[in-house]
Amino acid sequence: MNTTLSPIESEFATAEEAEAHDRWFRKQVEAALREADDPATQWVAHDQVAASMEAIIAAAEKKHAARRS
Repeated sequence: MNTTLSPIESEFATAEEAEAHDRWFRKQVEAALREADDPATQWVAHDQVAASMEAIIAAAEKKHAARRS
């Protein structure tokens, strides 16, 4: 059965689409939890990520400013 859902109540057109997305999402969460629990998982500190992103943003801003000149 292909039950049509209201766009106000659901972002999916049918109940089947919603259920398929739910199954996919749950698999993604389970995989992420397995990875997080794996002792071999390498973690990156927040400060290191923030510093890397600041460098990327600064380089992009510099490149953009050079194009405007």
